[in-house]
Amino acid sequence: MNNPMTYIQNGDYLIPDLKLSQQPEKPLGKYGRMRKTYLKEHRPILYNQMLLSEKLYPHLIEIDETAQNRLEQMMPQLAKEAGATEELKASDPMKWVGLMNTCKAQAEEILMAELINS
Repeated sequence: MNNPMTYIQNGDYLIPDLKLSQQPEKPLGKYGRMRKTYLKEHRPILYNQMLLSEKLYPHLIEIDETAQNRLEQMMPQLAKEAGATEELKASDPMKWVGLMNTCKAQAEEILMAELINS
């Protein structure tokens, strides 16, 4: 059997010299990091499988981009339903900020249920 794996001597032990292939240098966003934490804490077997097969980082990037796109799509609709209009923004900015924060929290709850914790 031809074994292309190399080993490093560490005391009396031979340790496999494992290296990941080159990954893109794009930093993970908020939702990608949240997904990584969820997988690490609640789905450790899946996390390790994805890590070792080098599918974890692309998966996290995809989750992060999808969550950002969904958030951008949901926010205007939720703001409209909550009544956070430009007129309200001009007349009562604190109420508008409160409504927008509520909309963002609602959108993030949806994202957590659908993308991050699934």
